[in-house]
Amino acid sequence: MKGIRGISQLSKRFYAAARAGQSLAQPLAGLSLSPRAAHSFQDVHVSKLPSGLVIASLENHSPSSKIGVFVNAGCRYETPDNQGVTHLLRLASSLTTKGASAFKICRGVEAVGGSLSVTSTRENMIYTVDCLRDDIDTVMEYLINVTTAQEFRPWEVTDLTARVKLDKAEAASNTQIGVVEGLHYAAYKNALCNSLYCPDHMVGNIESDHLHHFVQNNFTSARMALVGLGVDHAVLKQVGEQFLNIRSGSGATGAKAQYRGGEIRLASTSGLVHSAVVAESAVAGTSEALAFSVLQQLLGAGPHVKRGSCATSKLVQGVAKATAEPYDVSAFSTGYSDSGLFGVYSISQAAVAGDVIKAAVAQIKAVADGGVTAADLSRAKAQLQGQFLMSLETSEGLLEEMGTQALATGSYCPSAEISKKIDNVSLTDVSNAAKKFVSGKKTMASSGNLKNVPFVDEI
Repeated sequence: MKGIRGISQLSKRFYAAARAGQSLAQPLAGLSLSPRAAHSFQDVHVSKLPSGLVIASLENHSPSSKIGVFVNAGCRYETPDNQGVTHLLRLASSLTTKGASAFKICRGVEAVGGSLSVTSTRENMIYTVDCLRDDIDTVMEYLINVTTAQEFRPWEVTDLTARVKLDKAEAASNTQIGVVEGLHYAAYKNALCNSLYCPDHMVGNIESDHLHHFVQNNFTSARMALVGLGVDHAVLKQVGEQFLNIRSGSGATGAKAQYRGGEIRLASTSGLVHSAVVAESAVAGTSEALAFSVLQQLLGAGPHVKRGSCATSKLVQGVAKATAEPYDVSAFSTGYSDSGLFGVYSISQAAVAGDVIKAAVAQIKAVADGGVTAADLSRAKAQLQGQFLMSLETSEGLLEEMGTQALATGSYCPSAEISKKIDNVSLTDVSNAAKKFVSGKKTMASSGNLKNVPFVDEI
């Protein structure tokens, strides 16, 4: 379900001093704070309950609130018997629960001008509600219902098949989605190779029992985080203690991702060729992952000026020497809890696709050989810091960062500390990251007219 989201995007700074006559340097009444440092109202507070549930909140005094339940239950936890179950879980968020009918959930959220949405990554399911501060109690009831009291009535689950087909059709029309999905399928033997979308052979074959079994094994308190913006931490903690202590234990243990490398070629008559060439990089949240992120900015991660030419991008500069045809090339980087991928993504005319791909890979080799100056590194780190800090200016970006960190580490690392870690990345760190790509086993995914696209062993 979608609603008006503009209110929730207001900067937290607008309402930082909303409580007239009260000092923002004093702790919230009745809230037990960590003795390690003085806290202000704009600090992110984190608590971990005995059940393993993590509570994270930021009281920004906004007139609107945003609350999310993050569950470590993405598509990587699917098995061959239930592939596609997380796709249906996303669609099933508005179905009848034990506490409310589908109509009541929809009507109740809309009546207070709120919104309820569900998204997922390869590792997490994220249930989010937006509402005015005065309506937190109302929307929280529906959030708890859709995350802990699902019914998955067989006839309602069957009716989702048409929506699954529609989602797949929309995804199929997006070449970039197809290439990235194919890239993961070719790169991994298990876990991370699972698609965000229900595979064709399972469409119409995911039943109510599959959904119940997956939720029972993965929606446990120890794999959940309750995260809020514009809400009192004590209130959020009370909600967690009363309603999200649903199942003890860590649930089903997911398999560790096994990188294998490989290739997938999706031939079509399109005049444009989309191609990605990657190697295994680093686990998300590590210092090595930061080095890969800096390397991504150094090579070029897309335009910083609307319709700009990316004049400072090493990839653009290098590829420009190889061909005069139009193209679009940028560094590709993604990280997970036990693996990561780094490489280049290019879009070019079919006639010069091979030249563009080889020229882009050559730029990474040049960095590995030491072709980076201190000025290049300084610019790349500034770009990464700017991109990261600006992402936290939206409520969506901040909530996602808080929730992801809470699930992964049970804590929250302030943006200032992450910015300092980026500053500490050295030329040697970036060069080593590039060398890891050069020496690593490659994975390649391509789509379009592939007559001039080299195979992965030819790069």
